[in-house]
Amino acid sequence: VDEELNESAEHAKEPFDKKVAVTMAIIAAMLAIDGVMAHLLTTEELLLQQKASDQWSYYQAKSVRRYTSEVAVDIFKGMTAESSEKSAEAYKKKGEKYDEDMKDITKEAKGLEAESRMKGDQAHRLDYGEVFLELGIVFASMAILTKRNTIWFASIGSALVGLVIALSMLTV
Repeated sequence: VDEELNESAEHAKEPFDKKVAVTMAIIAAMLAIDGVMAHLLTTEELLLQQKASDQWSYYQAKSVRRYTSEVAVDIFKGMTAESSEKSAEAYKKKGEKYDEDMKDITKEAKGLEAESRMKGDQAHRLDYGEVFLELGIVFASMAILTKRNTIWFASIGSALVGLVIALSMLTV
């Protein structure tokens, strides 16, 4: 048992193992940052989707009010008194205001939906980058076990691909 412990301690002191261990630590740090960013963007995406949904509910409420105003105008036009003409005109103006409000609400809801999609696209890129970073850690572990530079270089390459994919979220 003492011999095995001494042998393991000697192996841990080898320069190759140290280089690969440092590589693994760097990849793990990048992976942690990537994961946190992906979760934040996913949360933002969901919040924006909810805000867009709220805007569409508001749009629907305005639409109902506009329709109610149109019905009131029709009812008052059916009456012959002078006061009904004033009431009909007041409801007609309200209906026109609701139409304008609905245009603004539609614009805001569509903007929120577009922003939500963008956050979702960014989160997906971070998720894809995460896959390659995780592969980099796996390759680095294999490099320590096999003591092969090519596998270590594959781990670095995989991590770089993951980093590039993750950083591509800035271009979305």
